[in-house]
Amino acid sequence: MISEDLDVVGGKHIVDLLPTANFARVERLSKGTRGTGNLLIHGDNLNSLTKLHDVFAGQIRSVYLDPPYNNGESYKHYFDSMGHEEWLSSVAARFRAIKPLLANNGSIWVSIDDSELHYLKVAADEVFGRENFIGTIVWERRTTRENRKVFSRNHEYILSYAKDINAWAAFRNAMPITTDIENRYKNPDNDPRGGWQSVSANVQDGHATPQQFYSIKAPNGRLHEAPKGRCWIYTKPKMLEEIKKGNIWFGKDGNGVPRVKKFLKERVDGVTPETLWRAHEVGTTTDAKKHLIQLFNAKTLFDTPKPEQLIQRILHISSNPGDIVLDAYLGSGTTAAVAHKMGRIYVGLENGSHLETHCVHRLEQVINGELGGISSTVGWAGGGGFDFYRATKNGSTRAKR
Repeated sequence: MISEDLDVVGGKHIVDLLPTANFARVERLSKGTRGTGNLLIHGDNLNSLTKLHDVFAGQIRSVYLDPPYNNGESYKHYFDSMGHEEWLSSVAARFRAIKPLLANNGSIWVSIDDSELHYLKVAADEVFGRENFIGTIVWERRTTRENRKVFSRNHEYILSYAKDINAWAAFRNAMPITTDIENRYKNPDNDPRGGWQSVSANVQDGHATPQQFYSIKAPNGRLHEAPKGRCWIYTKPKMLEEIKKGNIWFGKDGNGVPRVKKFLKERVDGVTPETLWRAHEVGTTTDAKKHLIQLFNAKTLFDTPKPEQLIQRILHISSNPGDIVLDAYLGSGTTAAVAHKMGRIYVGLENGSHLETHCVHRLEQVINGELGGISSTVGWAGGGGFDFYRATKNGSTRAKR
């Protein structure tokens, strides 16, 4: 596990481990506090991932990937068109290189559109196991209509897998209770315990015991039987006890079908994450572009950036402060910026020159207290730092300037 010193893994300093894995530190591109554990690595991501096995094996809590979608589009920093088999083989190779890096309760999240979605899932099933599939997130990436195409594609997908689904399920974080959820809780009977909502008091009878079949007498006299094929959620003694405690609701007239009261104050762990992520919750590509224009004061940047709010939700669900997160296709640096602001340790890999021209500049602004994206949400005020490394071909570990 990573120690309280954020630049120490397995008892050794990252700055000491990286040269042995053939990475050379670049002084002029390393910014802020040195030795935080935050890393930007320039080089082929597959080669770098393989080298990082000696440094981070079993240490990465969350991985986010935004690979080329192989949809034939021409973008500012790359042409997104490979042969299908070549593309699939390329991404699957990255999956295989990432798997040993994941902690047992770690997870990987991959953005994709529908041009390769289903093939990508098959490839991910083979590497991570179908049993470790978490789910497919639908992200509403735009709210305007695209009239130039046969269909206006307003959403993309995020495939998510766990290293071990049971370990991840026990670890993953719930989503905070929102105002919309709070408003669902009412208090029609003026219960002193506060707002509540009701759920069915009967369940399918497939695993029922004889003690779950009985008649319930409502406060105003009506007898209720469980519907055919169902039984009561409690045995009769337990049901009578819950009625006495005021935990069963029989409607305003006291004769309604019994339902179990669930109180808002009991929801201390938040709510289960859902698979539909709407634009007003996690932002759109347009929001991300506007943010990048503020950061770089230019209009020709990245065509399909992800908003910080989207990455924030992924990292909230899949990691905690102090955990290590990885992005092997760092792009404009969104994952690193969000991880920095959320108190995660990050490793960002990128082969393009924009790692130096864009990501370093963006993260330097984050260190200086940049106010865009999620900054106000998390109370970001600046600080920290990162170290920039280049993957070396000849094994040289001499720091470059």
